[in-house]
Amino acid sequence: MKTQIAKLNYLRIAPRKTRLVASMIKGLSINEAEAQLLINPKRPSDAVLKLLRSAVANAKNNQKLDPEKLFVKEIRVDNGPMLKRFMPRAMGRASGIQKKSSHIILVLGEMENVKAPRFKIAKVEKVSKRVKEEMAKKSKKEKEEKEHEKTKGAESQKQVEKPGFTKKFFRRKSI
Repeated sequence: MKTQIAKLNYLRIAPRKTRLVASMIKGLSINEAEAQLLINPKRPSDAVLKLLRSAVANAKNNQKLDPEKLFVKEIRVDNGPMLKRFMPRAMGRASGIQKKSSHIILVLGEMENVKAPRFKIAKVEKVSKRVKEEMAKKSKKEKEEKEHEKTKGAESQKQVEKPGFTKKFFRRKSI
């Protein structure tokens, strides 16, 4: 079985927090792991997702592996170096702060039997500013046209509509 290894060193998030996210995707297929990471609100999920996509791209381009057959064989989160800082406290004392970092090692494996993917993940294409501005202008023109049509329709309805009994009865102010 072929494997692909990807590493992420010096991630400035505590390993304890990163392990929560990493343990969720262990053993999942790439498609399911990516879906889990996309919907997870925790901060390490962005970094782990980026690492996962990098590992899949490396497996596809360098080792010619089929991305649909890949799964997360192993993911390990280790302690990185700690930055030690101090916080001033009462009576001239100082207490220590440990800013922890993580090293993540992701191992992708290739499975023999392929399951049908449960999710379809839409890739978002990057759009330049110029294209966004053109799309905004088009949508603005369309909105103006719809409003213009609505006002025309409303004027014709007002002429046809006659005030009924309920409208007169529930009127707030008398004439």
